[in-house]
Amino acid sequence: MTKKHKILIGIGLVVVSSFLLLIFFGDNTLLELNRLKKDRNLLIKMNEDLVLQNDLMYNEIERLKHDPKYIESVARQELGMIGKNEIIFKIDNTKDAGTPEKIK
Repeated sequence: MTKKHKILIGIGLVVVSSFLLLIFFGDNTLLELNRLKKDRNLLIKMNEDLVLQNDLMYNEIERLKHDPKYIESVARQELGMIGKNEIIFKIDNTKDAGTPEKIK
């Protein structure tokens, strides 16, 4: 190999190396592409979760519109309401409840 061939091969290697560096570390690189793919996958997962939540809320709305038993159960659990002719008994669960006081 002549000196001219060695110089051309050296220049070629420098050019190829600089292109590889640009591909990996420049703007719009493979690293950026991988980060964007991860972001996209995260957004897709979040979107799927939101679609599931929307379906659950839609089903609950439909039940609240059309299911009297469900409305009653929600009113009892979330609002503490009672039905007609029902009586609430409150029981005191403290230690001293129901025990007579000592007389000195």
